[in-house]
Amino acid sequence: MQGKMIEKAKELLQNGTVNRVLGWKTGEFDYDITPAVFNTAEELERDFVYNTLAAANLSKYLVKESKKDGKVLVFLKPCDSYSFQQLVKEHRVIRENVYIVGIECFGKTDVEKIKAKGLNGISKIIDNESSYNVQTIYGDDVEVKKCDVMLERCETCKSKKIVIFDELLADNGEVVEDCNRFDMVAKLEAMTPEERFAFWQNELSRCIRCNACRNVCPACTCEKCVFDNDNSGVAQKAASNSFEENMFHIIRAFHVAGRCTDCGECSRVCPQGIPLHLLNRKFIKDINEFYGDYQAGADMDTRPPLVNYNMDDVEPSIVKDREV
Repeated sequence: MQGKMIEKAKELLQNGTVNRVLGWKTGEFDYDITPAVFNTAEELERDFVYNTLAAANLSKYLVKESKKDGKVLVFLKPCDSYSFQQLVKEHRVIRENVYIVGIECFGKTDVEKIKAKGLNGISKIIDNESSYNVQTIYGDDVEVKKCDVMLERCETCKSKKIVIFDELLADNGEVVEDCNRFDMVAKLEAMTPEERFAFWQNELSRCIRCNACRNVCPACTCEKCVFDNDNSGVAQKAASNSFEENMFHIIRAFHVAGRCTDCGECSRVCPQGIPLHLLNRKFIKDINEFYGDYQAGADMDTRPPLVNYNMDDVEPSIVKDREV
């Protein structure tokens, strides 16, 4: 796939369809694949990378890239395409300044799961189709099955369908039925209020307020975040108490409710391993139950339930009286 993508990008640069390409390249380490902009065929040949470690959702970067001169080519995986379409729907990107090539995805790897197997000081991860050979600076050379180290969002993938594109490099997939992505939410709902509070207090207490979750989230595109307001008393600093810990994440979850596409980027980039996507999934599950199934970013026409009024909308008393 990587070779086909490079050739397509070079073709579109050469014929003037686009003047730059948004893709991935190797970061500080060989396994650290990071978003990057390429301006020439030479840069693409030298640096462009796409493999099972290229997990980053590129749609957020188009908020700024689409406002620059010229047209940008972007390669979107199925889950990325939902995020991009939601951004178009909210008028956060300029659609005509983006050329989308849809690419298939069979799941991405969670490097943190590899490290959790006791493999510290990783120097190289060699791809062997269904497995990796993981080498470390301590002389380890261990085979790890890809299926054992897949990102959680890929284990519960909601869709293989690319919902918005200008052309495809592979056959389009379908929405995944019964993906079990709400299983952990159901387990949390089955807890007592005290148990749930303890669960989230334990998780959120590890937050260092690095803002990585907010910065990577395609639904967080405010030009000025309330948590960057110096007058708020909580701007750009680690939480001083449990109230501040909870406030940041709960407010952010409410902010993206009904707009979150469940791309899982918040949890992927969290350096503390906090399962932040579970907050968003709880809201998605509730919205589905209260208003009917709704998937943010699935189309350009359906109005989000939280900004649409119907006479048969759920009443506050029904929400309040629920057991969970």
